[in-house]
Parts: sequence; C-alpha cells; structure tokens
Amino acid sequence: MADNNRLIIIDGSSMLVTSYYGNLPRQILFEKDPEVKKTHYDKIMHNDKGEFTNAMFAMLRTLMKIFKDQRPSHIAFAFDKSRDTFRRNMYADYKANRGDTPEPLKEQFVNMEKLLEDAGLPVFYDDDYEADDIAGTIAKRFEKEIPTFIITKDHDYLQLVNEYTRLWLIQTKQDLADDIMTRYSGEVISGKDSYKIPDKAVEVSPLICRAEYGVWPYQIPDLKGIVGDSSDNIPGVKGVSSAAAPLLSKYDDLEGIYRAIDECPDEKAKKALAASWKEELGVTRSPIKAMIENREIARLSKDLATIRTDYPLDKSLDDLAINIDKDRLRESFEHYGFKSLMDKI
Repeated sequence: MADNNRLIIIDGSSMLVTSYYGNLPRQILFEKDPEVKKTHYDKIMHNDKGEFTNAMFAMLRTLMKIFKDQRPSHIAFAFDKSRDTFRRNMYADYKANRGDTPEPLKEQFVNMEKLLEDAGLPVFYDDDYEADDIAGTIAKRFEKEIPTFIITKDHDYLQLVNEYTRLWLIQTKQDLADDIMTRYSGEVISGKDSYKIPDKAVEVSPLICRAEYGVWPYQIPDLKGIVGDSSDNIPGVKGVSSAAAPLLSKYDDLEGIYRAIDECPDEKAKKALAASWKEELGVTRSPIKAMIENREIARLSKDLATIRTDYPLDKSLDDLAINIDKDRLRESFEHYGFKSLMDKI
C-alpha cells in the first residue's frame, strides 16, 4: 500500500447538521419561536424545485476541501438514521432532551445520502446502530491496515483514538483549534507521510486526549458513566463530576472504583478511603455515598456511552477506495443548482 494512503471516516450526521446551522438565514438562526421560524423557510437556500439545499451545499464545499487538502485514498460516511436505536431500548430517555429535526434538514439528510451514494461513495446508516457505532466498527476493522482518521465534532468519538486511529475533532473556531494544536505540535503521526489537518480541527492522539480531557481514550465511557452527558441525556452520577478524572487515573475504570469502595467493610473504612482520596487525588468532597446510591445508573451511563464496534459491516477495505462517478455527481449538482461547485469536481 502506498505511503500516502489513508482512510477518512466522516460523521456525516455531525457534518450535515453543522453545515445546516452554519448556512441558515439570520431570521431563522436567531428566532426562538419554532412557528415563526417556519414562516421564514422560504429564505433557506433551495433549488428551482423547492428542495432545500443549504446544508448539502455547505457540506459538499467542506468535502471538496477535504479531498483537496487531506487527499484520502479511502473514505466512508456514517449517518444516523433514527434515534430509536438499541440505546433507547436500554434507556427510554436516551436523547429525549433533543427537539425534532427541522423539516428542511430532515429532507436534506435523505438527499445528501443519496447524492453521495449516486456518486459511488460508501455511505452507511442503520436502524439499530448510530453513526458512531458504524464509524467505530469501520475504524476497528481497518485501522491496522491503513492510517485511519475520523472527522466529527462529537466528543464521544474520543474513545476510538489509539496508535492507529486519530480523531480530527472539529472546534467552533479556527483560533481555538490553532491554540490547542500549538500546544501539542509534536503530536502527529510520524513517518514518510505528511498531511494537512482539516480546518477548525484538532488532531487528537491518546496523549492529547489525556492532557485535554484528563483521561485516556479508552476511559471516555467510564468518565461519562460518572459525569453523564447532557447532550445525549445520559444521567451519570450527580455531584461527582470533579472527582471522576482523578479517580479514573488511580483505578483505571468504573469497576475499579467500585471495587475500592466495596472493599471497605464499614463506615470507618469508607471515611478513611475518602480521606486518602482527598490527600492523594485532591478530591475534597467524598463521592462515595453518591457512587453507592447510583451504582446501576453509573453502569447504565457507561454502557450508553460506549461505542459499539459490532455493526454488521460487509465491506472490504477495497470497497472504501475512492472512485467517484463524476458524471453522476455533475448530474446531482445540476439538479440541486450547485453551479459554483461544478468546476471543483
């Protein structure tokens, strides 16, 4: 395999949502009333057939820059298809805090997936698995065969980072990404290959994950088991968040923390354990009572936050090699009115 080969896995849902909100008219972007927003839908970018295109256009522009700058040899797109996945069967309130997807965006999910598929690009989505499970499965399957990179703004993906797979984690602003990367300028994949990091992205290695977030990548589910995740409505253990990273640094995982607690035969021993945590780890407020009372919630939260890598993937690495049908892509661009993108094909 050539030295410059690389597989880029793109969280298509994350990129399309970001593209949608980043390319909305101000009348909608800053309006809080959902019904008033709908009255301005006609101002959203659309083609001559009335199909909304603002998210698709912005995402395609981003993708073309990725193809130009990062020059992947292989690619895969992972999309969410539904919120009613196996996680909601585990916990009915999973992602229950999220509002409905706006109709102009919902429409573009379907059309964007079809556009990519028609162009011959590998697109994956599933009724039962989320995009991060699909991406995780693809990464684990091929990461030892080819340098692997994942593009997303979702911090859940941190747990997939290892010596073979790096995360290009998208930040809100370029200067924020630059600041983080400046601090870790030596932390890139070494060797003959060279590449440019995408705009607004931080390349996360295991060491950067440990330095920035206080835990190693494999500990991210354990961390979320304790602190929860408000964006996905994962509960965690209330009032223990500041103790999570120090405890995981000592005990490695959630189960290790509970073993230490369970080895205490009485309240006196628990108080001694809490005192040792305060002295050694700087945990000033004992989390023991909360951890005991929320043991099952902590375990459930960790399970919910764990990316699965058992998605039934029936593709080989060769199936992910980039082979774009430029004629079909031109047809799609013409259909959606993307004239300014035609010369970039």
